[in-house]
Amino acid sequence: MNNIKNIQRLAATKQLFNQSLCAVAVGAVLLASSNLHAQQNEQKKGLERIEVTARKTVESLQEVPVSITSIGSVELDEKGISVLTEIQQFSPNTTLQNSRGTNSTLTAFIRGVGQQDPLWGYEPGVGIYIDDVYVARPQGAVFDLLDVERIEVLRGPQGSLYGKNTVGGALKYITKEMSGDTELNVQGTLGNYNQRDLKVTGQFPIIEDKLYVGFGLADLSRDGYGEYLQSALPNQDLENYNKDLTAARVTIEFTPRDDLFFRLAWDKTTDDSNSKGGYRLLPSLLTDAPVPDSVFDSYTSLPTENKVELEGISLTARWDINDAMSLKYTGSTRESYSPTNIDFDNTALDIFDVPAIYEDDNSSHEVQFNYSGDGLNVVGGIYYYDGESCGQFEAILGFLGRAAFGTPGLTREVSGCNNSESTAIYAQGSYDITEQLSVTIGARYTDEEKQAVVKNGLIFDNVYPESAWIPGYVRPSGDIVPQVLGSDSNGDGVLDAPSVQSWSRFTPRIGLEYQANPDLMLFASYSQGFKSGTFNPRATVNEPGVEPEIVDSIEVGMKSDWSDNLRVNLTLFSLDHKDRQYIGLLPTDDVTVLNQFLSNVAATSATGIEAEITYLATDNLTFDFSLGTINSKIEENNAVPPLIGISNTPDLTYNLAANYVMESDMGAFTFNANYYYRGDYRLFEDSDLLQEEGYGILNASVNWQSDGGQWYGGLHLKNLTDEEYLVGGYNFAVDNGDGTYGPGLGGDTTLIGYYGDPRSVSLTVGYRF
Repeated sequence: MNNIKNIQRLAATKQLFNQSLCAVAVGAVLLASSNLHAQQNEQKKGLERIEVTARKTVESLQEVPVSITSIGSVELDEKGISVLTEIQQFSPNTTLQNSRGTNSTLTAFIRGVGQQDPLWGYEPGVGIYIDDVYVARPQGAVFDLLDVERIEVLRGPQGSLYGKNTVGGALKYITKEMSGDTELNVQGTLGNYNQRDLKVTGQFPIIEDKLYVGFGLADLSRDGYGEYLQSALPNQDLENYNKDLTAARVTIEFTPRDDLFFRLAWDKTTDDSNSKGGYRLLPSLLTDAPVPDSVFDSYTSLPTENKVELEGISLTARWDINDAMSLKYTGSTRESYSPTNIDFDNTALDIFDVPAIYEDDNSSHEVQFNYSGDGLNVVGGIYYYDGESCGQFEAILGFLGRAAFGTPGLTREVSGCNNSESTAIYAQGSYDITEQLSVTIGARYTDEEKQAVVKNGLIFDNVYPESAWIPGYVRPSGDIVPQVLGSDSNGDGVLDAPSVQSWSRFTPRIGLEYQANPDLMLFASYSQGFKSGTFNPRATVNEPGVEPEIVDSIEVGMKSDWSDNLRVNLTLFSLDHKDRQYIGLLPTDDVTVLNQFLSNVAATSATGIEAEITYLATDNLTFDFSLGTINSKIEENNAVPPLIGISNTPDLTYNLAANYVMESDMGAFTFNANYYYRGDYRLFEDSDLLQEEGYGILNASVNWQSDGGQWYGGLHLKNLTDEEYLVGGYNFAVDNGDGTYGPGLGGDTTLIGYYGDPRSVSLTVGYRF
């Protein structure tokens, strides 16, 4: 549901820009046609060769029988792409959006498969990787791009090479390897909303041709898009949707001889941006909180402080045994800490407040073997992961406690851990049956054990994870939150040990590739992936863990360069998503209990098309077009409440982009623009109250680089039409069916929306020493 007063404006804007898109497309065709004859007499540079590591070895994009989008560092800079969520514009059937309540928690869906709830214990459906290191939690996963070589988006299950939690696909963030030269790059950006960014990257040799050190530093800040109109607490920073982030990377690379390579990398990110306040789509029934004028304005009864801290260290070692074989080790340890304040009802009254703390620590080790030669390519390895994910939140219903029970407050306190130990062995090989026909066979076996504890109890007071958040609060003596999920190790009827459950899974992949000619490859494949089984982190009873989700997918596709100036990559897919994990509501007469039970209660299917087309009209002018369609169907529906559709997944996405390079006496100028469209989608699969109408975003950039390449700059204009579009929300209101709404949990009409970035203008200037 959108703000009612904006519906007509949004519809008019959609119609206008659909007409504009048609005009741009027709103009592009006419311009291309006018150049066809001239091109026959020109010496073309041809289309760029794009290298990717989708199959854990370096290959040309046109050789990989996988639906994949790759965006390199040059394109990222030219388009002014600064955060990971902007990648969704260029990858069909992909959703990458800031989640609710923070600026850096990621909601990721590919082909309708993902995970919306960021609570500890829930597993993602899209795997996130930094240099082959798995990022387990969505908190902090909205990376700001620093020293990146390219971003790869792999669509569809990646169960054989990447393993669990890649049922929707995988997103790979690949940083630059060092050149060995002394380099220093200083870059500053100024923009509206008082944007002030500084990035410094560089490298220098310690031992020439053998030992190098690289570094990256970033300080990124911006005022809020809106403000908190009311706050129950004094001396609060009232900016909403602001940004205050620092990031650092240090890398050491050592090449003692030509066949050995070592890389030690450390990174840390601290996001001190304020907690993000939501927009009330309905006025409050309990206090003075009308619908604000701006979708970026809010109210709160909690402190606005928020923090996301991420830190990790990784080691990569590679031994090139000979020209055909190599051995690679990747090990890492990562941790995150995030105290956050989420005001669900977004009023200055304690109607439904959820302060929380998330903590995650994990380590992983992978040994990988590669062979390439004699018509056979093989990748295989073993993988081990050990992770601990813990947290605590307080669902504070203070107003309800005072009104219904006459108590000082009311809090449902939930805490616990959901820990995982996973071991896998995998192998995938491609064999040339003939010069044109090859077969790919892969499989992975994963064995996983999880341990979980949940404490869930009711306290008739307002309780906060950190007492300093509310001046004067002292936890009442004697309050004990009982453990509701676990096991009884002593046999005395008291749960005192974690619940333990194991799962194992064999996930295969098989495919055929036919190289019709050097510029045309046809492929077909079957693959399977799974999202891990888990325990309910909000359990109110001692329930068992749920089984893994399974996705079976069939793809038929084409990778083709029709000429030196036209590339067409096309994939048709079908998927079956079984044993989907959903929270159900158990019946209860207790208004203080949200009695949630996690179970495998649904199955869905989907079919769709993904197309990516590049047309080099001249050596200087390029057009790119991407298209994604998906048709989803609910096959099994035992959820309570029942599912009514797929969330965060428009039936249609497309992007039309143009890039023009102009050489001059002042240096090289690059002009680019793109129009990105997302069709209608719902935010929640069991409700139509939060829906987004289809919308389009128009972006444009002008970039410049001096003749020597030392100086460069860029002017970037994003969301030029200032579209307002939902990316998250909370739904605790009751639709009466007659255009009116009743109160939900907490006793108020809590229907909250979070919105994507408004129009922005920024100027970047940099110098390379």
